[in-house]
Amino acid sequence: MQQSLTDLLGVRIPILNAPMTPQAGGALARAVGEAQAFGMLGFDEDEPEDAIAAQVAILTREPRVPFGIGLVAWVLERRPQLLDIAIAARPKFVSISFGDPAPYVGRLHAAGILAGSQVQNRKWAQTAIDAGVDILVAQGTEAGGHTGAVGTLPLLQIVLEMTDKPVIAAGGIATGRGFAAVIAAGAAGAWIGTPFLLAKEARNTQAARDRIAASDETQTIYTRVYDRVQKKAWPHEFGGRALRTPFVERWTDREDALTSDPEAASAFRPEEKIYAGQAVGLMHEVRPAAGIVREIYDAGVERLRAIRL
Repeated sequence: MQQSLTDLLGVRIPILNAPMTPQAGGALARAVGEAQAFGMLGFDEDEPEDAIAAQVAILTREPRVPFGIGLVAWVLERRPQLLDIAIAARPKFVSISFGDPAPYVGRLHAAGILAGSQVQNRKWAQTAIDAGVDILVAQGTEAGGHTGAVGTLPLLQIVLEMTDKPVIAAGGIATGRGFAAVIAAGAAGAWIGTPFLLAKEARNTQAARDRIAASDETQTIYTRVYDRVQKKAWPHEFGGRALRTPFVERWTDREDALTSDPEAASAFRPEEKIYAGQAVGLMHEVRPAAGIVREIYDAGVERLRAIRL
């Protein structure tokens, strides 16, 4: 019999916060863990090592709670020391996404750490399976931040047919109804990002919180503008879902023209870049992370119990 996700991760609730950077710092991951779900810490590609250490320290102080760390494959190629930092923190789980996790799985397993990967289509799911990961995260295009082009429900069905390993659903899950839907489809748990942007413990600004709370489901755009204007080395196939602004709407699908025009690029305001998913229209107020976990989980369990075929 397959071991449940909660048993693998050592928690009671099969909800993980997405390792959003910089929002998913130590305080958010710890609050999610203390709510008996699974907290994930995100390492930003440009974050200094001493700043990362400070966030890790929040999670490793006593009493410890189970936690995980999210890493990006192409960033590890440039900063291999991030894997050393992650292993030294002794997390339960490390997810390596947006590239092949194979070069790193062996070291994680040797350290007694579960390995996983977010996958965005059949090709990346097979890559993760061949790499020997323990857990896959089927990340649909509804998700905020960097993602692929396939919807969560089609992708989840594809990945579930490919493996008997635990598959976590990600993208567009923000309420008990969404949680119940993916669990009923066969997901082992839910990987949730956008609702935690309004968690009290998230690392973001009040201005960002205000914009997120005021947005609806039509106000996101899938774009590569921010990566190009900030000279980020994200692979082209992974665009980012963000809140719309006049700047990003003007230059989406015109990135070459933008980057060749210094005057146009100078109009970019970094504080206006807010990655968020299509579920943004479902949240409107800042709350403690524990309340977000409990509301989604309790309502989801209630929906699952009410199912009548």
